[in-house]
Amino acid sequence: MRPTPYVASLRIYEPLSAFEPADRLRWQTIEINNESYIHEEEFALARTIVPEPPAGRPDGVHIIDVDGQRYVAPWSTATRCWAALDNFKDSLPSTVVPYFISPAMEEVITAGVDLLEDKVPHILNETWVIPPRWFLLFLPEERTRGENKDGLFTMARTTVANAKARGQLAHESVVNAFGEGPVEQDLANLLDWLEMFHPKSYVELDYGGLAIYLDKALRDNDEDGLLADTSIEDVLQSLSGLAAADGLMAGQGYERLMSRWRRVQALESAN
Repeated sequence: MRPTPYVASLRIYEPLSAFEPADRLRWQTIEINNESYIHEEEFALARTIVPEPPAGRPDGVHIIDVDGQRYVAPWSTATRCWAALDNFKDSLPSTVVPYFISPAMEEVITAGVDLLEDKVPHILNETWVIPPRWFLLFLPEERTRGENKDGLFTMARTTVANAKARGQLAHESVVNAFGEGPVEQDLANLLDWLEMFHPKSYVELDYGGLAIYLDKALRDNDEDGLLADTSIEDVLQSLSGLAAADGLMAGQGYERLMSRWRRVQALESAN
């Protein structure tokens, strides 16, 4: 099982040409390591025990090879720590924040953040659930699932061009059906994020350790484990229903998706 089995990720892999010369030189000779996901999570856990400035060490990367070309997703550790802290502080009154994060801890997290050239992370994370908007970026045939030494897995990968086109269609369907609002804004924010990267990039959805919890939730419901996961199909059906002004179709797809992931979320309080 993964070190942090409750985390799912959405990653952007950019071609080496998108990076600065020093980074290209450093990354073009690194061996592709299928354990990089495990190492990233191990380092994250270690920082919860012994805090250190995330900008203070060379960052790790995930690397894939597509048709002989190398694509890289930097961990963006400093950027993600800074963004997570910023979001957390925005969610609470300023007088309450020190009860959760001491000024000393905040100083550790933000040390060196002013030196970051790019505050846009290549990796987004969610815990205990995968946002429906992540699924709409992919088609079922772009999904792979199976089992390796770390347990069950589910991943999907497509080009950023495909992801943006699908996201734009989804955004149009949502606006036409509901107008502007929180769902529309979440889609707009996702599209803005995708636009930040090289047009030849790849987008990857990784269920992470949630694949194991999802398999359990489905089997407990007398379904065929991960093979019964139709999250991508359900989102596509829901969007098709919105586009066709068919509320029944849209609602059926959305309800199947949400009921499935509610059972996964319930496992958080059971552990």
